[in-house]
Amino acid sequence: MPRKTIRRFLPDIKGLLERPSLRWIRSLPQDPNLLHLNRQSVSLAVFVGIFCAFIPLPIQSLLVIALCFWIGANLPLAMLIIWMSNPITIPPMFFLTYKLGSSILGTELGEFAVTLNWQWFSQLGSEVLLPLFVGSLIAGTLLAIVGYFFVLFLWRWKVIKNWEARKNIRATKNRLDHDS
Repeated sequence: MPRKTIRRFLPDIKGLLERPSLRWIRSLPQDPNLLHLNRQSVSLAVFVGIFCAFIPLPIQSLLVIALCFWIGANLPLAMLIIWMSNPITIPPMFFLTYKLGSSILGTELGEFAVTLNWQWFSQLGSEVLLPLFVGSLIAGTLLAIVGYFFVLFLWRWKVIKNWEARKNIRATKNRLDHDS
């Protein structure tokens, strides 16, 4: 099952919740999907994790927690997925999302020089931050949707593959029983 494969990469939640410093968290999750692995919670966790990884704000973890509680996605898996935006991957990710946003908005970055005054901050907002946010939202949403459906497809493929394997084992066993 896909559940077994995913469990290898996730920490032991029950063990973590037994720690005295984390006992307050035990009462928070009312939705069983927050900590359980099933097709719905895993695909939603991939969606939430990828979407939040593309948000160019330092509140990605808080946003993941809020979205997981709101839609019932697997929280530990979504937290792992946002780590795809790390100090190594952030520069190319945000450069590409900036280029996407600037091409959609029809803006181009002119000469870039830092002068700490109000005009520079307003120019930074209109020339850099707006295209970055637009591109990040579009790329994050599109890639999150692709990730969501890809996990659903992989989960279904793995389940069908396991069914076929069990069916073949039963057929072989029945054939051996008939021959005996």
